[in-house]
Amino acid sequence: MIIKGKAYKFGDNINTDDIIPAKYLDSQDPSFLGSKCMENIYHEFAKTIEKGDIIVAGKNFGCGSSREHAPWAIKGCGVALVIAVSFARIFYRNAINLGLPILVSKEAAKIKEQDRLEVDLVGGLITDTSLGKNFRSEAFPDFMQEIIKKGGLINWVKTKKEG
Repeated sequence: MIIKGKAYKFGDNINTDDIIPAKYLDSQDPSFLGSKCMENIYHEFAKTIEKGDIIVAGKNFGCGSSREHAPWAIKGCGVALVIAVSFARIFYRNAINLGLPILVSKEAAKIKEQDRLEVDLVGGLITDTSLGKNFRSEAFPDFMQEIIKKGGLINWVKTKKEG
């Protein structure tokens, strides 16, 4: 699976309140949550990105509360992938469970804002076509690839029950 998009850079310790402010947690509508994504730290983020763009972040992305609203908001605004140096453990699992692809890459810090990326999820290769460089990411396990392809854990479980 190849994902192509423009990079939007964020630093270390982006918490779930940065991703989706707590005042919106009464909604479970991904489109609404997406319209508010990152508004505390990049007010126009949801209006700026194009469907398929990619968040690139530093260490500990998604720290804070265990809310599923954070990956819902990211998916809801059209982001196709999050690449970070590291993720908070609960965010990592919530993202996979909701079908949001995420990659761990220690080299992600070298990617610049607005760079064009082509990412091979299966091979773990990140190609920065703006810089003309390749970066590696941790392998995305087959099991997690299946969950992402099905749109999340619930859909994956449904197909396992039917099959």
